Amino acid sequence: MTEPTQKKILWKPPWSFAESAFIVTGIVLVGYALQLFLGRFKFDILIWPNNLFAGGILLFALFLLSLKSRSRFFQWLSGIPLTISLLTALVILTVIMGLTPQVTGNSPSQRTVIDILGFSRMTSSWPFVLVYFFTLVALGAVIAKRMKAFRWKDYPFYLNHTGLWIFLFAAGFGHADMRRYGMYVEEDTDYPEWRVYNDKNEVLELPLAIRLNDFTLDEYDPMLAVIDRKTGNAIPESKPEYLQLDSTQTGGKISQWEISIDKYLPQAVRNSDSTYKTVFMPGSCPAVKVRVKDKMSGKTQAGWVCCGNYAQLYRVIPLNAKYSLAMTRPEPKRFASDIEVYTRSGKSVKHVLEVNKPLTIDDWTIYQYGYDNEMGKASGYSSFELVYDPWLKLVYVGIILFASGSLCLFWTGRKKKGEVKDDHLE
Repeated sequence: MTEPTQKKILWKPPWSFAESAFIVTGIVLVGYALQLFLGRFKFDILIWPNNLFAGGILLFALFLLSLKSRSRFFQWLSGIPLTISLLTALVILTVIMGLTPQVTGNSPSQRTVIDILGFSRMTSSWPFVLVYFFTLVALGAVIAKRMKAFRWKDYPFYLNHTGLWIFLFAAGFGHADMRRYGMYVEEDTDYPEWRVYNDKNEVLELPLAIRLNDFTLDEYDPMLAVIDRKTGNAIPESKPEYLQLDSTQTGGKISQWEISIDKYLPQAVRNSDSTYKTVFMPGSCPAVKVRVKDKMSGKTQAGWVCCGNYAQLYRVIPLNAKYSLAMTRPEPKRFASDIEVYTRSGKSVKHVLEVNKPLTIDDWTIYQYGYDNEMGKASGYSSFELVYDPWLKLVYVGIILFASGSLCLFWTGRKKKGEVKDDHLE
């Protein structure tokens, strides 16, 4: 007869999944207690060089722990049960963050239960920070444990785990050094702009300046719509109908009205009270000459329709006592800024800045943010977002190492699988 297996006593070494789950749950509960009494975690305490000192202390602590690598505590710290428990906690907190609208920067937030518990600022909540910190410690212990028995063939593990540790360390400890600013630069000025606004709307001077040489805006062709004369909404309100304008469009139908296009002018100005002509100049806007037939009444009328802008009055065709034919404003297709950036270190870079095509110079990343929406193509300024992140390069190093290690793990796994198949064939 086989002897019955003895049930493991809780908290008796070696610790396993149950103890790890209890400890991680305790860490989260301590985090919520700190969140309730102290508010969110203030990353400013980790501003340079404090983050460097804190990182050095963390590495030194991991080194001291690795000297006792055979102790039961270190074996638990670098073991699978604690790792899985910490990752589970991180996943749960991340899911909550994904389901909760996040408040960024110093933006005001409502004092709801969600805000008090830190759900609306998850990455700066005490539970998230504590779980992140212990994940960093546990991952460092795993790397130190494997390094104690170093083998060259384990290089995919070293690349993968070291890259992940560097990424987590740089993203967390470098967060306090990140700065975001908004800069408004006027076109064709004698001097470049070096003043910015921070999230408190305070004016600061930066170690780099931007000159705006030219701003360009490409727009989509506008559309025709039948609108309610009282509300200005296109009909039907549940699913508005539009007629897209372009140089090849000859006409179409909206609800009960048939529309024929006689002439479409993408850039036009008023030629008289009721006519338009093509003029390539700032302030011109699209205009179209149409004939509209009401299929229900048989009534036909003709005239010009214009969307208007800051320089031109809009023009509609009244269809009846309730509806009018109008033109929508052109939507931006592409806007870009031809800029020149000067740094205090003496660098000078020319670049055409577009949305999703930022410029990186030194530790700064410059994004195209906006322009004067009312002026459109004639906008006299361009706005930029400047992000200062001196730890970004280290984050990229971590990502590259992690990706390289993952590819190597995949490759070595396929190689071992092929060797096993060959053995079976023999």
